[in-house]
Amino acid sequence: MKTRLLALVLCCVFTFNYAQTDETVLKTIYSTSLTNGKSYDWLDHISNNIGGRLSGSTNAELAVQYTKTELEKLGLDKVWLQPVMVPKWVRGEKEMAYFEISGEISKVNICALGGSIATPNGGIKAKVLEVSTYKDLEALGTEKVKGKIVFINRALQTELINTFQAYGGCSTERYRGAAEAAKFGALGTIVRSLSSRQDDYPHTGSMSYGDLPVEKRIPSAAISTNDAVKLSEALKNNSNLEFYFEQSCQQFEDVQSYNVIGEITGSEYPNEFMIVGGHLDSWDLGDGAHDDGAGVVQSMDVIRLLKESGITPKRSIRVVLFMNEENGLRGGRKYAEVAKEKNEKHVFALESDAGGFTPRGFSFDCSDLMFSKVEAWKPLFKPYLIHYFEKGGSGADIGPLKNNDTVLAGLRPDSQRYFDHHHAANDTFEHVNKRELELGAATMTALVFLMDKYGTDTITKTKEIKD
Repeated sequence: MKTRLLALVLCCVFTFNYAQTDETVLKTIYSTSLTNGKSYDWLDHISNNIGGRLSGSTNAELAVQYTKTELEKLGLDKVWLQPVMVPKWVRGEKEMAYFEISGEISKVNICALGGSIATPNGGIKAKVLEVSTYKDLEALGTEKVKGKIVFINRALQTELINTFQAYGGCSTERYRGAAEAAKFGALGTIVRSLSSRQDDYPHTGSMSYGDLPVEKRIPSAAISTNDAVKLSEALKNNSNLEFYFEQSCQQFEDVQSYNVIGEITGSEYPNEFMIVGGHLDSWDLGDGAHDDGAGVVQSMDVIRLLKESGITPKRSIRVVLFMNEENGLRGGRKYAEVAKEKNEKHVFALESDAGGFTPRGFSFDCSDLMFSKVEAWKPLFKPYLIHYFEKGGSGADIGPLKNNDTVLAGLRPDSQRYFDHHHAANDTFEHVNKRELELGAATMTALVFLMDKYGTDTITKTKEIKD
């Protein structure tokens, strides 16, 4: 009995010391990030010296070269470029739109949706049909839709605390609206911007025609939330008003680009890979500071903070800066494809693609057993006000790595202001707070440290202590 009691005491002391060691390491990580972080400086250069980084653009390639050079400066074991073919869509001249009532013109703010075709030379002018969702078109039928511009006026549900849930509830209107309206003979679609506030910024984003033949495709644009309200009110007073819009966007042949990858080789399990990343491309209206410049520089700083904190990873840690998340996910798919070809064992992947706001926690795509293991780490994050640990969801670029053996996770910052800037011209550097960005980098580094130290194996082996 005494032997059991002694063993229990020793076990408790060992566990306490181990936890204390973790607390000390996390304190070092957070302190280093907040006093000697690099993420904000990197973001400053990417945003203000390079700017928007649409896939296939010159700016995207400048970002590839810049981040590769910066990773090489960190003294990593390997830094390389992974080729990937990406789409090249160009916005062209600034879009123009207005609606007209009895000869009186009211200008409105629009932007072409990514992947849309251009309007004919001289633009399109037609009567407007307002619907809440593209599904309403089925009931209206071709007779009422044909020859009109369809205005899809679906607002984000402001009562939802999770703004990503609100965004997800409306994103299909942007993505499929034009394809569905074209089936009923519409001339074009105007989609309410997916923003959580009223302003004059139109928010772009990807759209798809699916398998619709090229000759049946129609142009599609987003309209600012303020102008969506204005247009809707005008239609209530005059259902015969005419809307005009013009855009000159163009789709070219695919071009070659790259994922940027840096690696620290593991000291004990070099063939087990853990990755942390964000997407290097952005839309072209702002400079992509929140989406996803923040995730890129935070991921870069994770690997630097590990080194600065004196941590020698047991497993190989990679930072992966994915290309083409916004309009194709080609980078994420290529990385997973090459990993499968090389039979690489990925045990953990963490993505930051929700803005550079204050970190609240993580979402995990993993087994119940693994999630229970992760939840036991919550007290370590409590001093930093990181309380949100949720099972379900991770990130788009790491999604193709999903299997039964890989734990996927996503950094979850406070999202209340994210969709004020998402895909719009005001997604710019001055809207990123330095301290919030650095807290996010530290939070990601802390999780990577814990995952590397304790592993993703949920099988616990015990040894019986005999009297």
